[in-house]
Amino acid sequence: MSVEKKDFGKTKDGKVISLYTISNGRVTVSVTDYGANVVSILAPNDRGEVKDVVLGYDKAEDYFKNGCFFGACVGRSANRIKDAKFEIDGQEYRLAANDGGNNLHSDFDKGFHKQMWNAETGDDAVIMTIDSPDMENGFPGNLKVKLTYSLTKANEFKIEYEALSDKKTLFNMTNHSYFNLGGHDAGEEALNNTMLDIKASYYTPVVEGAIPTGELAPVKGTPFDFTTPKKIGQDINEDNEQLKLVGGFDHNFATDGYDKTIRQIAKANYDGRTLIVYSDLPGVQFYAGNMIADDTGKDNVKYTKRQAFCLETQFFPNSINQEGFEKPVIEAGVPFKTTTIYQFV
Repeated sequence: MSVEKKDFGKTKDGKVISLYTISNGRVTVSVTDYGANVVSILAPNDRGEVKDVVLGYDKAEDYFKNGCFFGACVGRSANRIKDAKFEIDGQEYRLAANDGGNNLHSDFDKGFHKQMWNAETGDDAVIMTIDSPDMENGFPGNLKVKLTYSLTKANEFKIEYEALSDKKTLFNMTNHSYFNLGGHDAGEEALNNTMLDIKASYYTPVVEGAIPTGELAPVKGTPFDFTTPKKIGQDINEDNEQLKLVGGFDHNFATDGYDKTIRQIAKANYDGRTLIVYSDLPGVQFYAGNMIADDTGKDNVKYTKRQAFCLETQFFPNSINQEGFEKPVIEAGVPFKTTTIYQFV
């Protein structure tokens, strides 16, 4: 196992940005200390053909914009918060209204994915830390975050999030990597033919603005039933109001067997590559890239609509405001940790 570090560019104020590459001889993962973004994942198929299976950019400077959150480390809070506000113990906090009056992914320009992280390396890991001051982007508490990216001999790309705040606060981080198991340049046909299994008997329907209604709806008999593996493209264009609201799949799934321990929640397969996702969180956002804006990515590849999918582990969207959903709140002085694993087999 090895970790290599090299220059990746400079920030607008001249700070050196580094790229860290972890390899176990079979899978290779590269991450950057600018935004703690995942830049590339090289994985072989069952014929030994190695492809980069995540969308991203060749240069650090392209991550300064990154409007689609390619590989992004999203924080302090992922997904949507209704009306860009929430309460903790009767105190209201307001966030950036950056998504039709709601808040999406904390802040487009000042979120964790657009900040420099402190980084150090271990034998098989990159450890990144950041201090987020009280009321940064509207969130209470001086928050210390530790993010560990590691790669195991079992080809598990492990993401461990640790947090400690001096005030009770909202914390719901995720990783926003876009996967295409045919390669980042394989396009919509590869996405449509990817077999996907999500271990979730229920999902959270949404209203306009992609805010959950508060209902846990059964997936059985709907396009959202991935309890038996099926192609992503099989039902994506069905005449279904939920699909129409967000242009395809972009919904939170309430994963089965949630008990705060790490368990398998999803599996995807295409072209001899299998991705298995493990999490200790209650939900996962399955997003089929419906709103990917036309962009130029790695190797001058043109990225556009539905060229890759996300499986973002999380507490449910707007759960801070929704009765009946587990709230993503951590107590002052109490360490919090959550783990997500993306395994390639």
